[in-house]
Amino acid sequence: MASSRRRRRRARPVSSSDSLNDVGKALIALGALLVVVGVVLVLAGRVPWIGRLPGDIHIQRGSWTFYFPLATSLLLSVALTLFFYLVGRR
Repeated sequence: MASSRRRRRRARPVSSSDSLNDVGKALIALGALLVVVGVVLVLAGRVPWIGRLPGDIHIQRGSWTFYFPLATSLLLSVALTLFFYLVGRR
């Protein structure tokens, strides 16, 4: 008897303006991300310790050089993970 009292909610139809709104928001977010990445790339040359952290692998043998920024990659990964976690929490 209790189930007969419940009313079903009707799903709101999705309009094309809702879809365009979502696409617009996604494009704005992508543009903002590109701006942030651009600023980071411009400023990265001015920060002397980026790419020279302890843990970055640098091997030089004669004219052959191998470089893998392991510690820098891990630090950047942690920073971006925290940033996106905090932004996504709303």
